[in-house]
Amino acid sequence: MAIAAAPQSLFACAACFGGKSDSNLARGMNWGIFSLLAVVLFVLGGFATFFIYLARRAAVTAAANQMPPAMPEISSKPILSDDKHIRILV
Repeated sequence: MAIAAAPQSLFACAACFGGKSDSNLARGMNWGIFSLLAVVLFVLGGFATFFIYLARRAAVTAAANQMPPAMPEISSKPILSDDKHIRILV
């Protein structure tokens, strides 16, 4: 507990202090921030792509389920075939 209560001076890094923003420490920290940002954007982009895929697939499935298959009309009227015989469709 004595160590936590004893005041000690702290030094800011080169990026926070503002004196040497072109130092290797500042460049490394900037690359680390950009790398983490790229990973986060890649993961979020993957989630967004997956949900867009699911939405499109659901729309295609819903459209396929709404349209019944085409069935020919059944008529009870007599029709003439090529050989002049009468056929009745029931």
